[in-house]
Amino acid sequence: MTQQKTMTSLDWAEILLLAAIWGGVFLATAIVLRDLPVFTLVAARVGGGALALWAYLLIRRIPIQLGRAELVGFLGMGLLNNVIPFALMAWGQTHIESSLTAIFNASTAFFGVITAAAMLADERLSARKTSGVLLGLGGVVIALGWESLRSFDIRSLAQLAVIAGTLSYACAGVWARKRLGHLRPELAAAGMLTAATLIMLPLALAYDGLPAKIPAPESIAALLFIMLIATAGAYLLYYRILARAGAANLMLVTLLIPPFAIIFGAAVLGESLPLRSYTGLGLIALGMLVLDGRFLRRLARRALAR
Repeated sequence: MTQQKTMTSLDWAEILLLAAIWGGVFLATAIVLRDLPVFTLVAARVGGGALALWAYLLIRRIPIQLGRAELVGFLGMGLLNNVIPFALMAWGQTHIESSLTAIFNASTAFFGVITAAAMLADERLSARKTSGVLLGLGGVVIALGWESLRSFDIRSLAQLAVIAGTLSYACAGVWARKRLGHLRPELAAAGMLTAATLIMLPLALAYDGLPAKIPAPESIAALLFIMLIATAGAYLLYYRILARAGAANLMLVTLLIPPFAIIFGAAVLGESLPLRSYTGLGLIALGMLVLDGRFLRRLARRALAR
């Protein structure tokens, strides 16, 4: 069994910072969507993020050696990790609250476990993982609401679109491990965003056209935040935490994103969610704790110590 790394104060600070950044991206997206359509927003996000990461690679003089296999890997990753989830979630936010989008986004961890078990020989579903997944997906169903399934409308479709985006994220994790695991993370992220930009730019021009007016200052500020901080900067911070604290501790970010998104959505947009959304979030959080395993081990140790 791999020993999990001990968290330092700096690790905790960086995890909270990353959670706040990714929690804020849902608020920023809601603001930008007031002035820009979905495809244009996504194209700007991936394009700006790609430029920022390539600048970082050049400044750091990180060697860039790419072949056909890497280019195919970038294309698949750009589709699965950027184009599909960014577009689905941004469209979903045109019909549901930003904070609810963040809650559904947390289900990525559970779909990731299922996808990895189905596609990777060394990722089997243990009893603990199965329990965590069932708890988490039960939380998603509760947050979705039974009435959304009984009386299907545009809001129901938007919620399902966001959930489909999380499934795409999960597939991206498997794709990255198979196709891009040998590359430096910064290079893989830059290549992925570049591929996503090459896909999104023609789509945005074909379906949205050029913006009819200059966006409002707050929309421009929110878009810059999404491109430079929540995309390029967040990827760099993510991989820094991964190297320092390990993947198990990094799961805490997923737990902390929805509370930040709920706070931002309520404070800035005046959003309020029904009780079932918070109940679902609680089950999702419990499912993540079970997946992580440390929570159960602590309970077991305390029980044995009595």
